[in-house]
Amino acid sequence: MKLIGITGGVGAGKTRVLELLKELCCCRILLADEVGNEVKLPGQPCYERLVELLGKQVLSEDGTIDKKKMAGMIFADPALLDRVNEIIHPEVKRYILEQVGQERERGDVEYFFLEAALLIECGYEAVLDEIWYIHADESVRAARLKESRGYSDEKIRQIFESQLSEEEFRRHCSVVIENNGDLKETKRQLQAALRRNGAADGPDPAK
Repeated sequence: MKLIGITGGVGAGKTRVLELLKELCCCRILLADEVGNEVKLPGQPCYERLVELLGKQVLSEDGTIDKKKMAGMIFADPALLDRVNEIIHPEVKRYILEQVGQERERGDVEYFFLEAALLIECGYEAVLDEIWYIHADESVRAARLKESRGYSDEKIRQIFESQLSEEEFRRHCSVVIENNGDLKETKRQLQAALRRNGAADGPDPAK
């Protein structure tokens, strides 16, 4: 089983690429953001420590951590953001590696794809077989964010500036998938990358 990281800037279309990969190969897909949400739930590893750090004002009425409240607190305070990341990221990585180990033991899938915006920054490079960079032009990404999330030009600019540069993504990634909107072309690139890794032929990308 190959362990492959999927990363790229916001709006690059990583979710759509993962949907295509499900069609093209036998794989398990895990989203780091979903794991991050899981470990913050009551009874999970990070819950008590985060409430102790951020205070009960971060909680929703049902006792769960309110993601919007937490985001407002930590992004206004870089030092607090670092402390939150120190709590969450090790637990997310522990959970992910546990899942990878279980899949290796089962032997049911050819690929385990891990999608994370901060894949490189959080040091996953050391445990991955390779990283695939999902790239789309900034104009395409901006248009997608306006349409799907209603973001303003200023918010999009701030997000783009906060993420790794294209040069940095490319420096760390062994495969680049261009995903500017032509799904047939994206499928063709994905199938070529899978063939290079020894996967059986999937559905015809032209269909």
